[in-house]
Amino acid sequence: MKHPVGIVLGSGLGPLAGRVVVEKEVGFGEAGLPVSSVRGHAGRFLFGTLGGREVIVMQGRVHLYEGHGAAAATAGVRWLHDHGVRHVILTNAAGTLNAAHAPGGWMMLTDHLNLTGTSPLEGGPAFIDMSEVYDAAVRRDFHSLAIEREMTLHEGVYAGLRGPQYETPAEIRMLRAMGADAVGMSTVLEAIQARAIGMKVSGFSCLTNWAAGMSPQALDHAEVIETGAAAAEAMMDLLEAWCRL
Repeated sequence: MKHPVGIVLGSGLGPLAGRVVVEKEVGFGEAGLPVSSVRGHAGRFLFGTLGGREVIVMQGRVHLYEGHGAAAATAGVRWLHDHGVRHVILTNAAGTLNAAHAPGGWMMLTDHLNLTGTSPLEGGPAFIDMSEVYDAAVRRDFHSLAIEREMTLHEGVYAGLRGPQYETPAEIRMLRAMGADAVGMSTVLEAIQARAIGMKVSGFSCLTNWAAGMSPQALDHAEVIETGAAAAEAMMDLLEAWCRL
């Protein structure tokens, strides 16, 4: 019997849950977890099936910038593990730093930069190997499925910062020099936590806007929500196809 797959939905990506055949719903508060105060994060777990496969969808997350510590920000991942999930798919909304990766598309994470200044593993000698955070074999499966669907699926490195302010143009230049292709305020701590408890991890960024200094337009959270909703359909097709494998 296959374990359920966990899918974590980031800002504006709640519509990704639209095709899940939901059997049960559990709110974050009901599960004893902190509740997000950010627009676009419903704060609930959906138990059901997608593409005939059992899934638990975590619709929304909490962030460091809301005043939570690293342990609280990753409590949802541990909760998914406690409910049988052994492979978690993390999604987020991110700014793109790569001129070849235009907003409105998706990037599959190959690696990340944890620039939050913290870790969910603090407090003990948890020397977890992070050589391959995002499972390479699963990445190949998603890449093949994207080609079959003529879906552009970029690949790259995600930089996770604390926030809540957006980055300055100088900070974006720094991140580009460090090798980042996209930047956001989530995901990296969840990925670290998941690897520490033996879970497989996949990650996807919805590229919602150009990072600071790459466009004359000011950054706006409403734009993040709108672009994420518009891009959700393509990712839902991809996730559903993968669940059928």
